[in-house]
Amino acid sequence: MTGSQAARVAAAHASIRDRIGAPVEAGIILGSGLGGLAERVEEPTAIPYGEIAGFPVSTAPGHAGRLVTGRLFGRRVALMQGRLHLYEGWSARDIALPVYLLARLGAARLIVTNAAGALDPALAPGEVMLIEDHLNFTGANPLTGPDEPDLGPRFPDLSRAYEPALREAALRAAAAAGVTLRRGIYAAVAGPSLETSAERRFLRAAGGSAVGMSTVIEVIAAAHAGLPVLGLSAISNAAAGGPDQAPDSIEEILANAATAGEAIAALLQRLFAEA
Repeated sequence: MTGSQAARVAAAHASIRDRIGAPVEAGIILGSGLGGLAERVEEPTAIPYGEIAGFPVSTAPGHAGRLVTGRLFGRRVALMQGRLHLYEGWSARDIALPVYLLARLGAARLIVTNAAGALDPALAPGEVMLIEDHLNFTGANPLTGPDEPDLGPRFPDLSRAYEPALREAALRAAAAAGVTLRRGIYAAVAGPSLETSAERRFLRAAGGSAVGMSTVIEVIAAAHAGLPVLGLSAISNAAAGGPDQAPDSIEEILANAATAGEAIAALLQRLFAEA
């Protein structure tokens, strides 16, 4: 899509602002198999992406493609029920657009979730991993192109891309909720083919704990927009790339992500009660 990103954000916001109501406190992007959290929103307003001016539309399995606003666990939120991916043919600028829109809607923090394969054999499908940092192997960056100072600085710092205070708050909330919360580094690839066993071993050697096909583009945009980020991965499959590596299926991935999604919901419920 053409035009400046700032103009696209303004047009998207103008097309829905009368339907949103009060500003939101937090933005949440729901990954594969995690869309069920949107069903817990009270007094929801659901807007299909196709009704937002200039907005790309999700095509991936497990992504409903709706913006849902309302109250979740006592907080006013805007949820992207389904995200956009490079493998769908969208550009990094397209994928970043929802982040800037969430900021325009008033979000003071961004929570990103995803389904990810476990590079680290200590991680088990159905568990939740707190993202402490990421490795961007997608080859894409949403800030490539003309500088847009109205959206953020030309060279945003990513040394604390995942806000330390939010990470600590999530660890406390998980402990209080009885949720096992692992920690690790998220490695992102473009997809849509799942990684070869050699690629998985390489990503692990490079420092990755889990691998997926999303999130990093959105987090770069959030850093650009000044939005603190909390990242949570639903571990959906074993991806260590060893000699016993089993083939993966999208059905298995979505099922395990949904299991981890229940733990993420419990964690967020506690987190929203305290912060």
